[in-house]
Amino acid sequence: MTFSNILLAYDGSELANKAFERAVELAKLSENTQLHIVHVYDFPRVFIGEGLAPIPPSVNSDVYELAEETVDELKKRLVNEQIGAKVELIQGSPVDVILEYVKQNDMDLIVIGSRGLSGIREFVLGSVSHRVVQEADVPVLVVK
Repeated sequence: MTFSNILLAYDGSELANKAFERAVELAKLSENTQLHIVHVYDFPRVFIGEGLAPIPPSVNSDVYELAEETVDELKKRLVNEQIGAKVELIQGSPVDVILEYVKQNDMDLIVIGSRGLSGIREFVLGSVSHRVVQEADVPVLVVK
């Protein structure tokens, strides 16, 4: 089975790197396949009671710089792969961004690592990959 438009959700984790390798393999199966790689970042928020605590601008700046570095690394890795690929950096909630990207760009497969960099947040909110599997309208390949 080949796919025309593959979306790789990438967060820089070890499992995201394995997912990258698998997505590239799948994209190489057909010369007409386009690989889309999305790195989603979001600015941290701290709640105190029912309100939001202000975050220093330097923290948001650091988050954005790390996201840009991650995307630049991806672009360098793709140079030698000889596949059609598009890398995007998008701000927002990872699950929402991934699912919206799928709809807007007519993706027919999502490739994602089974666990990312979220730590305790994953325990509280549920993993991104789990939610994507539950909510996506297209097949999802979860890489372990």
